[in-house]
Amino acid sequence: MKAILNLLLIFTLSGCATQYPNQNIEGQAFPSVTGTSLEKQTVSLPAHVSGKPSVYLIGYKQDSQFDIDRWLIGLDMKEVNVVAFELPTIAGMFPRMFSTQIDEGMRRGIPKELWGGVITIYEDGERIQAFTGNEKPNNARVVLLNRQGKVAYFYDRGFSVAALNELITRLAELG
Repeated sequence: MKAILNLLLIFTLSGCATQYPNQNIEGQAFPSVTGTSLEKQTVSLPAHVSGKPSVYLIGYKQDSQFDIDRWLIGLDMKEVNVVAFELPTIAGMFPRMFSTQIDEGMRRGIPKELWGGVITIYEDGERIQAFTGNEKPNNARVVLLNRQGKVAYFYDRGFSVAALNELITRLAELG
């Protein structure tokens, strides 16, 4: 129990150390970043899914998991056929020092069959936060990438059915 409380404290204190204004990133190339899946595999994004549309559900704080879960449930309920990744994105040196404990905490709360789709970004966390903005960090950043790795859809205002339907429409337009 004490370890879980420590993880909560780390996420709360270090989720977004530097404030970046929220951005409209549609049409921009997603930056090349590297993270580690909960399966302990190094993953380079967006190269990992080059040539396919993909959805990134980016969370800057532990509280954004609630928003991410709603997006995942919505995608599942609508039977959306797209590669989707959860990207816990944590900036700063302090969280990197505790990355093993943070990742182990996530492994305890996420079914093993989903570990490959959860890619934690530590080293490039600041870069992604600057790219999307990190105001209202409890809201997930929902990024739809086209086949070339450019942002075809971006949403950062919390889950809504209208936003989900817009993501689905944009995905269908990608063919």
